[in-house]
Amino acid sequence: MFKFVLILALTSSANSAWADQIEPAAIIAAATGDWNGDGGSDLALLVAPPEPSNDVGIYLYLRDKNHALQRLVTMAPGKIWGNTRLDGMLGQDPSIEARPGGSIAVSSQNSAIGRSRWEQTLTIAYRDEQFVVAGYTYSYYDTLDTDDTGQCDYNILTGKVMAKGKASTVEPKTIAVGDWQDEVGQKACGFTE
Repeated sequence: MFKFVLILALTSSANSAWADQIEPAAIIAAATGDWNGDGGSDLALLVAPPEPSNDVGIYLYLRDKNHALQRLVTMAPGKIWGNTRLDGMLGQDPSIEARPGGSIAVSSQNSAIGRSRWEQTLTIAYRDEQFVVAGYTYSYYDTLDTDDTGQCDYNILTGKVMAKGKASTVEPKTIAVGDWQDEVGQKACGFTE
């Protein structure tokens, strides 16, 4: 009896450890680059949640200093919105790509459903030993009201904003990827109060 309980306890511990792992089929996009400028190849993933949802996670890895292995540095589940299934709606697929200089562009969109269409890109950079959202680009338009459009580029680290063709400045911020909320960008761009 004791042997059975011990085996059951060990099996439960192993299964809960695996529950924190990424399911290979959940990876919906990937990019490689040198995020921290050490000459090694690093990894960025967009990951679908375990339960069906449009909340996409961002997982950021750095190559370990002592081993040629990737080390998970930042985990931000449910950070962006987008299609997570191959049979999902077209025009809502998120993407991730490496940019020159070691930054990462994470894009999401709705270019297919309803009258409110939009595109959003988060620029992620590795600064002071952490991944931060360095930039926010957002554009939108209404398919029925052609005057209802807007576009904004917001440099979060400097506070410089270009929204609807007008330059402004807000307080510079350093926001870790896991702490980012789209409302911060929307407010800086003047799209919300």
